[in-house]
Amino acid sequence: MKIDISKWTRRGTLAWKKHGPEILVLLGVGGVIGGGVMACRATLKLNGVMEDHAARTDALREARQEDENAEGRKALAYLTTGTALARLYAPAATVSLLSIASILAGNSMLRRRGAALAAAYLTLEKSFRDYRGRVRERFGEETENELRHGLRREKMEETIVTEDGKKKKVKREIMLGAESGPSDFARYFAYGEAKGAEANEDYNRFFLRAQEEMANHMLRARGVLFLNEVYDMLGIDRSIAGQAVGWVYDRDSEDGDNYVDFGVQEVYRKKSDAPGDYEKVFLLDFNVDGAILGHSVDKGLLTA
Repeated sequence: MKIDISKWTRRGTLAWKKHGPEILVLLGVGGVIGGGVMACRATLKLNGVMEDHAARTDALREARQEDENAEGRKALAYLTTGTALARLYAPAATVSLLSIASILAGNSMLRRRGAALAAAYLTLEKSFRDYRGRVRERFGEETENELRHGLRREKMEETIVTEDGKKKKVKREIMLGAESGPSDFARYFAYGEAKGAEANEDYNRFFLRAQEEMANHMLRARGVLFLNEVYDMLGIDRSIAGQAVGWVYDRDSEDGDNYVDFGVQEVYRKKSDAPGDYEKVFLLDFNVDGAILGHSVDKGLLTA
């Protein structure tokens, strides 16, 4: 059976590129454990080395008055013992040092990958913003908003009471939200989903305005605000991305808005497959500045 060495080499290279940090950390952890075991085994032999040292020093102590080179012999005895101890523990120390170096190398690889991922995200974010700008320029702000959040216009039939007290069915156009939820960092604020939402529409509208004002106060006071913190204020589940994106209050920078805008929109969602069964919810389209960790650290707003 012929073995394709180049094929296995390519597979090994790909596996290293993908799992290199994990491999290094696992090797490092295993090496630290192995170094500890080796040190324990070396300690079992320590009594013999120390007994030899004690015998040499006792013999030198007895012959000190008659031997003119007693001090030199004493130094040699200590040097011999030190060398024996170094040989005894050198393998364990070497393995432990190499293991620590392996863990640090794995951490360094992860940091480099994180930096590359952050740079890629910033590039993607800029490209997406430029794309949104071109869509707005070509089709208008309203169309861009509908496309980005998966909104669509639909006719809804409702019953109204006319001035003479008669009931009348009329159709009006509504904005229907996507069933899969909004895109990006936007969220629906609806009773039963967000913990801060109530069944009363007016209460929810007032609550959102109050929380938006509070978020702006927090931003101005602290200089930085993460999206997950705003999610917490509204009773919305946190997200991984929300831990990295948010707002920065920096008058000297033109990259951000220096204020928090929830981008509240009133839209409808279907409650069931029955015709005309809709519920009104609030779509929140937050005007985040993007990934703010690096900028916040550079400005001293966040410290390690």
